[in-house]
Amino acid sequence: MIIGGFNRKYVLAIMIVVVSVVITLRLFYIQVLDPSYKVTASNNVLRYITQYPSRGLIYDRNGELLVCNEAAYDLMVISQQLKAFDTTELSAILNVPIEQIRETLKLAKQDSYYRPYVFAKQISAFTYAKLQERLYKYPGFYVQPRTLRTYPLKIAGNLLGYVGEVNDKIISKDPYYKMGDYIGIAGLEKAYEEVLRGRKGVTISLVDVHNRIKGSYQNGRFDTLAILGKNIVATIDAKLQAYGERLMSNKVGSIVAIEPSSGEILAMVSGPDYDPTDLTGRNRRKNWARLALDPLNPMFNRATQAMYPPGSTFKLVNALIGLQEGIIDEHTAYGCGGGFAYGGRVLKCHPHASPVNVYGAIQVSCNTFFSREYVNIINSPKYGSPHKAYEVWKNYLTQFGFGRHLNTDLNYEKTGIVKKPEYFDKLHNGRWNGYTIVSMGIGQGELGTTPIQIANMVATIANRGYYIIPHAVKDIEGQQIDKRFRTKNYIGISPSYFNVAVEGMRMSVTGGTSRIADIPGIEVCGKTGTAQNPTGTKKDHSVFVAFAPKDNPKIAIAVYVENAGFGATYAAPIASLMIEKYLKDSVTRKPLEDRIVNMDLTTELKYVFAAQKAAKEAKERAKKAKSDSLKNAARPAASSSEDRRKMPKGESKKPGVFPSIKRTSTNNK
Repeated sequence: MIIGGFNRKYVLAIMIVVVSVVITLRLFYIQVLDPSYKVTASNNVLRYITQYPSRGLIYDRNGELLVCNEAAYDLMVISQQLKAFDTTELSAILNVPIEQIRETLKLAKQDSYYRPYVFAKQISAFTYAKLQERLYKYPGFYVQPRTLRTYPLKIAGNLLGYVGEVNDKIISKDPYYKMGDYIGIAGLEKAYEEVLRGRKGVTISLVDVHNRIKGSYQNGRFDTLAILGKNIVATIDAKLQAYGERLMSNKVGSIVAIEPSSGEILAMVSGPDYDPTDLTGRNRRKNWARLALDPLNPMFNRATQAMYPPGSTFKLVNALIGLQEGIIDEHTAYGCGGGFAYGGRVLKCHPHASPVNVYGAIQVSCNTFFSREYVNIINSPKYGSPHKAYEVWKNYLTQFGFGRHLNTDLNYEKTGIVKKPEYFDKLHNGRWNGYTIVSMGIGQGELGTTPIQIANMVATIANRGYYIIPHAVKDIEGQQIDKRFRTKNYIGISPSYFNVAVEGMRMSVTGGTSRIADIPGIEVCGKTGTAQNPTGTKKDHSVFVAFAPKDNPKIAIAVYVENAGFGATYAAPIASLMIEKYLKDSVTRKPLEDRIVNMDLTTELKYVFAAQKAAKEAKERAKKAKSDSLKNAARPAASSSEDRRKMPKGESKKPGVFPSIKRTSTNNK
């Protein structure tokens, strides 16, 4: 048939030629000219390898290396690129059962058919070498170099923290992390994660059919460089930290030492501690489980997380508040007949000379003096009511850093406990006064403090009225530390009153309850304390605070030893030895040192804590069983499927719920 002078077959032929030319030109553009399509098309011969930067190193204040890196290797697999291989040989190289090989391959395919999956973590250098020469036999497999943390001195586990593999929760929150990445889990490793981790890079390599890398793709045009993590300098003195851990061996408690003028933490010991190297390498999970099951809880940082009554160390704060508020002056003296009588009870005090003024009260730790002073603060008519007086008193505590976060650079810092006056209004139906809460005058009752808060308190006294927030990092490579760690925080109390507290502390060491802390040639100022133990174990906690020298102080310290009795028994000797070690770089009182180091206070505690844990778990099980029993009793007998089908349309099938009935509130306002 002729159409407009043309045969139909010619028209059809021309159309086919035109379409073919268009398609050919488009394919030429995609395959030759457009680089983005070239990359996509080459995926089957390209390998994207993550370049993990070396994590930043951590040094102590004197340049001693605390945390560094060592080479490690992960065996990766991409399921889409897999081909048949000898599972028996790979099983022998990796020293794992064949069943594990098959199970891991299954998990890799379930995770993603195209995304790299960690097939074997942290293989040894020997295994890596064996794999490298045989890798051509295993298409889809490749080795991912990375670094592992190592801790040369094996100290400060709770302070330095550790790194671990990210989980799904972390990945969902931060797209930077991918499966198999590592992140700081605790301590400085967590607090300074973004500084230490650096930034990952990616290289694109050409891979031949034998699974061998032939070179970079387009000379690295699409690669991104990894950026190294920044090094940081910690504030701690490695020698002092190690010495503190030695003194606290086989004991439960903590030591916090601070440089008063800077707020830098010189040592932070949590006893028992753990070797941070236990949480690296292939045995990390096994070691973590062992530590987690330890009844003494070595991964619990008692320095920042444990809360104790401050005990008699708190008398220093109450003395300062009383002086500033004009309730007492440095000449005010109270008699002590062996205790403070109130409401038919007696708050006992040990024998000492009487009467005493504020200097003598600090020196001999007189319960009567500070009980009477506290009652006079809370009951003073100048405030109008105990409620308002307590608010004034509580405000001073807040200034010292009690009852709130200190805002340090450490994780999981507890606030401690300082109750609001409304708590006592409710507890005592609005009928309370200084006598009702008199135990708070000597650091007992409704008070809870952390060791770092108490150390900060004594640093404030050493500075005669100010503190810099305690912190554990002194310097960050290429940047300044946070401004809050360079700012003085002043307490609203006159420096002259701080001098009164300082003199009392010095008298306590030279002729009072703190005599055991005296060091020849060093003016130590200290205060003992005994914190009540609310857990029902046999002894109270031994507490001691101190600073030295008296003028231009270089170290302020707080020591807690759980279940060790009076402050002078264990806490004071430990603090004294720490001060001597730091200021003199050696210890001359070897018999005292040997007694402390060799004393084991944990053997009995392990049984006590284990029994407490078992009792708590039994109580929780009983509570759950009771709850389940009540639920079962309240639940009506299950109806048959026939009955459920006969229920009126729109009615709930849940027992006891009737959506057709509109409920109204019965609360009276």
